[in-house]
Amino acid sequence: MLAILVKCFDEEHELDLEEKVNLFLTTLSEDSFIDIKYAICHFKDGEEQIYSYSAMVIYRKKGA
Repeated sequence: MLAILVKCFDEEHELDLEEKVNLFLTTLSEDSFIDIKYAICHFKDGEEQIYSYSAMVIYRKKGA
């Protein structure tokens, strides 16, 4: 039986997000990968501007 699952990532820098998503993708077979959803959010905390880079990887897994 195949299940559809998601893995979510959230980082303050886009390069950190890229690294973590790429590392996770190496654990998946090519046929299990479905899609990636990407979002950027930013807000101000006092004088500092905070950025959040998020990705959700959608994939198939046997027996989950």
